[in-house]
Amino acid sequence: MCEKVCKSVAKCVKSLYILKMFGFNTPSKDNKGRIAIPARYRIDFKTQSQNEIVITKDPQYPSLKLYSQLEWQKISTKLQSLQGLDPIVRNLQWTILGNAYQTEIDIEGRMLIRIPTDLQNYADIKDQNQIALVGMGNKFEIWNIENWEMRQTGGSLSTEILDVVLPDSIKEMSF
Repeated sequence: MCEKVCKSVAKCVKSLYILKMFGFNTPSKDNKGRIAIPARYRIDFKTQSQNEIVITKDPQYPSLKLYSQLEWQKISTKLQSLQGLDPIVRNLQWTILGNAYQTEIDIEGRMLIRIPTDLQNYADIKDQNQIALVGMGNKFEIWNIENWEMRQTGGSLSTEILDVVLPDSIKEMSF
């Protein structure tokens, strides 16, 4: 009886644990388009048994978003529930949901993530040996290092989409 209760409590605590991703990293990308989750985040992925991740396009910048499966479920459910007749909402749904790539990572190994070629092209990282991996709390952003540095110094990128007026249903979302 006690063992069953302990397992139940451990499972509950594990489900309350929130995967937090903060900080800036420059991992190498191999010729197969794979990056490794930096060592400092691996224990969090293991603790939460997060062996599935989702990578998709950032709708505003030439970068990618990398979500844990738990976080992706929240975001994708919210996006799917929005009114698709609004052309701005529909465009965001196409960009985020329509370009999502779900994959598994070996949480006991090096935690390699393969980034599909079309997403590498979108983020301008296909021919890069190193990328910028930026922890944003509930997700990572994947950037071409030069583009990231330009944004950090106040420069704008030719592919930025900043002039769209977002509907209220989107403004409250964190994606």
